[in-house]
Amino acid sequence: MNRLDRFFEITARGSTVGAEVRGGIVTFIAMAYIIVLNPIILAGPKDVAGNQLQFAQVSAVTALTAGVMTILFGVIARLPFAFAAGLGINSFLATSVVGTLTWPEAMGLVVIDGLIIVALAASGLRRMVFDAVPMQLKLAITAGIGLFILFIGLVDAGFIASTGLPSPPVGLGRGGQGSITSVPTIVFIVTLLLTGVLVARRVRGGILIGLVSGTALAVAVEAIWQLGSSVDNPGGWGLSVPRPSGSPFALPDLSLVGDVSFGSFSRIGALAATVLVFTLVFANFFDALGTLTGLSREAGLSDADGNFPRIRGALITEGAGAVLGGGTSASSNTVFIESGAGIEEGARTGLANIVTGTLFLAAMFVAPLASIVPSEVAAAALVIVGAMMVSQLRHIDISEFSVALPVLLTVAVMPFSYSIANGIGVGFVCWVVLRSAVGKAREVSPLLWIVAAGFVLYFARDGISALIGA
Repeated sequence: MNRLDRFFEITARGSTVGAEVRGGIVTFIAMAYIIVLNPIILAGPKDVAGNQLQFAQVSAVTALTAGVMTILFGVIARLPFAFAAGLGINSFLATSVVGTLTWPEAMGLVVIDGLIIVALAASGLRRMVFDAVPMQLKLAITAGIGLFILFIGLVDAGFIASTGLPSPPVGLGRGGQGSITSVPTIVFIVTLLLTGVLVARRVRGGILIGLVSGTALAVAVEAIWQLGSSVDNPGGWGLSVPRPSGSPFALPDLSLVGDVSFGSFSRIGALAATVLVFTLVFANFFDALGTLTGLSREAGLSDADGNFPRIRGALITEGAGAVLGGGTSASSNTVFIESGAGIEEGARTGLANIVTGTLFLAAMFVAPLASIVPSEVAAAALVIVGAMMVSQLRHIDISEFSVALPVLLTVAVMPFSYSIANGIGVGFVCWVVLRSAVGKAREVSPLLWIVAAGFVLYFARDGISALIGA
């Protein structure tokens, strides 16, 4: 135990083994939906050759890669930040890449993306970008991620939904009709209020108690009303139905591991493939940078400049998540913002990652059991954590409008565009322009100007691609 304490610095960070274990369990519960959601996204579309990934195969490699990367990061960086398939990248692959490439070729681009990010981190450039970001924007990124998490929770729970109309674009309840009539959404509300009370009263293990209680309630509700999936019943459960069925054990199919090809450059041309790699690198680079910033701040592990322990190793290991994710066909793996749930439960060290990663590896064999937790219950924890992270705004002086606008745009664009990278990019561009316009150009790092220019190109990538194609 003394060696464990010294290695992970448990006592030094004001934590305990019990808190780390609880935090690791809570993080897994908050993230377990990815075992179901990632295969839903990746196993649907056919690639250019007419082939599809199989749901069970993607589910198995999703759990495998998340488990390995989470444990690896916990040992190397010794931080309580868990990994899983990034939702932005997997959606981009499914909707914008495999229409012109095969799945192995698409995953080959992900591997290349990861190798580039690892090289940038190893060279120190990624750390230089991190250091060039002013503290106001680092705090805004934390708050923006919090609002993003909160928004994801509300959407996953069916509490907020698209209306399908130009205005208002979203509304209360499923279908955005302004009324809560769905039983799963009511289960979310009950879980949210119960967890909120426990957290407000500083009950140890409050988030975990709330998640377990919410899951038990969901199982009971499903047993009584037989709601089923929302695919078959508009009032049913979102991603997974809380209904134990058959054996809770299943052998994982890992045949996708190593199914990678680098033939994309010959299939669509070097220029088109390079544009796709650029998009992947930019999204991965800044999504992860923002998440690391926010989580380290929330865990109280960052200093006055936003730096956190073993930052170089953390940045290199995070890049390796894309390499491993592409190599297993699970898509790029990155730090998950849901790790904030475990942090709020007390996780402060990499020991929590060992717990979370082990549970992910076990989930390969008990996938039916892991899928019992409905997204509506997990969403309650996300809303709680998001509310906590948004509170970081109190540390920002927004009396100057040249600070207020970039900060608020960073916070707002993340949830509204469903992208951390978009929020960071808009904030960077607005910051360098406004601060320079009010005579504060010397305070803006030249590197920040370069990154802002890169974001302008990133936002205009479709137009640039069209011009190049023309």
